[in-house]
Amino acid sequence: MTHDFGLHLTQELAKRFGLPADTWPQSTEQVAPFFTIVVNALGPDAATRWFEAARRAHQKVAAADRDRTHQFGFPMHLDVEAEAHKETTLSIVAAFEATKALYEVTRRDPTADVDTYFDCALRACAG
Repeated sequence: MTHDFGLHLTQELAKRFGLPADTWPQSTEQVAPFFTIVVNALGPDAATRWFEAARRAHQKVAAADRDRTHQFGFPMHLDVEAEAHKETTLSIVAAFEATKALYEVTRRDPTADVDTYFDCALRACAG
């Protein structure tokens, strides 16, 4: 049996936000396919490590924003945290680009919290 990440992600989002017609952030529909691309490219186990690295990258961006310090940007932090520069396979490139896209969409949605999305994706990988 294969891992149905899309189903598990939808279930985790529903646990967090309620039924889709209720109070899901606007960006949910746009970012879910990008999360799925990461899992399809890397597999659930490697995607878990990837999403944990992406969360750490986000936390560094948020800390720099909060502290008003020099901002290297999410892609650079993701590259370092995920060590993406060490292996530039098509799978890594797909995961990297999909994560950059979902991050950018999420950051532009004032009703969304990227930490919540990463948490739901991590739980969905384990599901």
